[in-house]
Amino acid sequence: MQTKNRAVVGILLMVFLFFVILMVFATFTVKVFNDESKVFDSQNKRGQIAVIEVSGPIMQAKETVELLEKAEKDKSVKAIILRINSPGGAVGPTQEIYEEIRRIDSAYNPEDKTASGKPIYASFDAIAASGGYYLGAAARKIYASPGTLTGSIGVIMNFTDLSKVFEYFKVKQTPVKAGKYKDIGSPHRSMTNEESGLMNKMIQVVHKQFMRDIEATRKEKLTKEILELAQGQIFSGEEAKELGLVDELGSLWKAGRDIHKELNLEGEFALKYIKKKKKSGFWDLVDNLDQATTNIRLSTMVNYMPMLIFGK
Repeated sequence: MQTKNRAVVGILLMVFLFFVILMVFATFTVKVFNDESKVFDSQNKRGQIAVIEVSGPIMQAKETVELLEKAEKDKSVKAIILRINSPGGAVGPTQEIYEEIRRIDSAYNPEDKTASGKPIYASFDAIAASGGYYLGAAARKIYASPGTLTGSIGVIMNFTDLSKVFEYFKVKQTPVKAGKYKDIGSPHRSMTNEESGLMNKMIQVVHKQFMRDIEATRKEKLTKEILELAQGQIFSGEEAKELGLVDELGSLWKAGRDIHKELNLEGEFALKYIKKKKKSGFWDLVDNLDQATTNIRLSTMVNYMPMLIFGK
């Protein structure tokens, strides 16, 4: 009995020791990344052109909007480049970021030194499709590499009908609902014609919103009607420029140099990356873990949301 108790205590001590080592390693790793980012930021304090990165699926607006507001309030920043590398994402957050870009850019007035706005430009990385393009369309000018993947202007919702599978395994769901359409899109049954019509109507409305917002800034630049360009086609950066969906071909650094010259900025050209400051405390690690869990939950909802996304 005594030997058994010692074994249990030994296992608990090993688990505790492993946990301590894990937390020390995690804290050290975050600190190293923070130190590296501080060094990087300190080398770019002279930069008058801010760069805000939007990477991956757009599932929430909060962080990007906060970075935009941070760049807006920074008196040393004279212009903002939104560096986009995204296949798209959820409609709501994309529209929220679009709205904030338009607010800041529209408030810019080079003749009024008291104006709070800043000119915002977009630079497309490897991919800026669907919702990624939506954000770019909010900017006053779009730069892309010739091989950048862009376009995919459209909206999609995916529903999976697993009713035959459940039937095969003799699994039956009995939903208790208040509202005729509350279980619309459930994988346990097929959609009715009426429900399919409702969903299609809603998707068409969002599609029109997408096209309307692109035309708000680019109508005079497009070489074809927006409806013809907004059927989900994928374009290279070179094709997009010919169609008026992109303004200039070139890298992030070309965009920065062009902007530096366009705005007659004084001093040497440099880019200033605007990033969210991350802390290395224990509770911040817990908060980051909670955020990661939230993102996982959001990803499970993707198929049941109107999406502005490439390749789905």
